[in-house]
Amino acid sequence: MTMTTAEADRILADNFAPWVLDLGLSVQAVGSERALLRLPWSDRLAREGGALSGQALMAAADTATVIAVSAARGAFVPMTTVQQSTSFQRAVTGSDVLIQAVLTKLGRRTAFADITLTDEASGDLAAHATTVYALLG
Repeated sequence: MTMTTAEADRILADNFAPWVLDLGLSVQAVGSERALLRLPWSDRLAREGGALSGQALMAAADTATVIAVSAARGAFVPMTTVQQSTSFQRAVTGSDVLIQAVLTKLGRRTAFADITLTDEASGDLAAHATTVYALLG
């Protein structure tokens, strides 16, 4: 059974720290090995110069991976980030960001994902990340 966006949003609401929830992330789509989240533009997340902070983008990539793993497993399972590498391509100013996490390998105890973060207004790649997770449950 495919997870719905409402079920994925509930995983987000029930399992993440308040400061992550303050990012305002919402699940736009989920599939068997992927998740698409939206990070809405907020002046609160901008750094000096008006660009969205790298920390917000990295947290969004990390969160999207958890949702993708949960969608693949059919429910939330405890997990922890083992590694994340992020390359920033361009600044995002005044635009929402779409975060697409695609699982590249899902094992019993580990998960690997490739994440693209796209400036919704321009369609340009803002950042690219890879993550590795240890699955605890």
